[in-house]
Amino acid sequence: MGQALYRKYRSKKLSEIVGQEHVTATLANALKQGKISHAYLLSGPRGVGKTSIARILAHEINGLPYDDAAHLDIIEIDAASNRRIDEIRDLRERVNTAPANAKFKVYIIDEVHMLTKEAFNALLKTLEEPPAHVVFILATTEAHKLPETIISRTQRYSLRPVPEEQVIAHLKEIAKGEKLKIDDDALHLIALHGEGSFRDSISLLDQASSVSEKVTRADVERILGLAPDEYIARLTSALHGGDSSKVVSTLADLQAQGFEAAMIALQLGAAIRSELLAGKSQNPELSLQLLRKLLDVPAARSPKQLLEIILLQSALPAAGEPSPVEAPAPVKAQPKAKPAPAEPDDIPPPEPRPEVPVEPVPPPLEEPDDAVEINQSEIVEPEREDENHNSNLQDVSELWQKSLNEIKKQYNTLYGIARMAKPEFDGETLTLSFKFAFHQKRINEAKNRKIFAEVVEKLYGKPVQIVCVVAEKPESEAKKPDVTNISNIFGGAELLN
Repeated sequence: MGQALYRKYRSKKLSEIVGQEHVTATLANALKQGKISHAYLLSGPRGVGKTSIARILAHEINGLPYDDAAHLDIIEIDAASNRRIDEIRDLRERVNTAPANAKFKVYIIDEVHMLTKEAFNALLKTLEEPPAHVVFILATTEAHKLPETIISRTQRYSLRPVPEEQVIAHLKEIAKGEKLKIDDDALHLIALHGEGSFRDSISLLDQASSVSEKVTRADVERILGLAPDEYIARLTSALHGGDSSKVVSTLADLQAQGFEAAMIALQLGAAIRSELLAGKSQNPELSLQLLRKLLDVPAARSPKQLLEIILLQSALPAAGEPSPVEAPAPVKAQPKAKPAPAEPDDIPPPEPRPEVPVEPVPPPLEEPDDAVEINQSEIVEPEREDENHNSNLQDVSELWQKSLNEIKKQYNTLYGIARMAKPEFDGETLTLSFKFAFHQKRINEAKNRKIFAEVVEKLYGKPVQIVCVVAEKPESEAKKPDVTNISNIFGGAELLN
């Protein structure tokens, strides 16, 4: 069985640890002066050298050459699987035993933050009054979870992510030693994906070494499951242009090729972040909101559904809101006595209704016996508005916008889909036309139509029937790729809570 590269090239001396000179130099000087603490705490992100430093330090304290062989007086404990108080009580009993053949008995407790509260209390007793022949080396990726009483009884050393250029240089040395041909772009992508972790970067290099005789960036992209850059550029372009059709079709293409929604969200977030840092975002506030939402995709129960909704909401801002690319420069707001409700920019104000003069009604006259019978159909009376019918809602666009605002208060997901509809209203029936069948299908569900009917009736003043249809495509779009199959993104998921 071949040895993994990260184990084959693991550092054997403090001087070989890359990127943590602020820690290794201090420890080396202390060892030269014979200053040995009874407890050390090494904290930092994964794969930056915490365990390697702990093992090297344990051997250096005892004056032993470092190798992978187990030593009786160097005991490693994984706190993730030995976190209960019973294990720590057992440790307290064994620390009193003298070392077998070394100067110190060294306990390395990895991921120490995983210990239970009771186990921490038991460990604290040992740290307060440890035997002279015992040294503890604690390692953790989450130092903030440790009790202050534990931290205060240790010498703490904080490790940091390794700079990208140092990771690349180290990977080049390993590739040279393994006689592996690899492009600089591929090394850069490996280091970037490793996020400062040597172990992750070397493991990825190990995996890439079996792909081909010469590893390219494309090879690494396939291993990582990264979508091609042109697809991410197409998505950002569609978002900036408010092109919802392009967003849906691009997502459909990516998912048909097997790319995961979580990785798409990660790549898209990186592209938007680069725009923000370069000052190229025309609306930083909207870009930041999108970045925040994309963070929720990987942990979502239905990542594909959530990603599509997030991107469609960004490509189709609510009426009255600026689009991501056409957002105007911020204008200093003037103080007002009372804030007026926001009106959509793309809906013209309703034309003023002419006032109907009302003639004074004369007192009733006694009808003579020979009165002439009057045809009631010939009498023209002035129009009267229904007292229950809000005259401000005669305009269908305004009625629809106010309905959407009410829906948004309780059903944000339903609102995100419904606002894509084109409304038509004849006074009794509100017809909602959708471009995509899966949107029409969701709103046309009985419970969703009931929600809309109740909201519109409340605003309009009388019952209204809701009808959902799919708009016919113009002939010019007949040859465009059919994207309605994206309905599998929603599957049978529930839209409402």
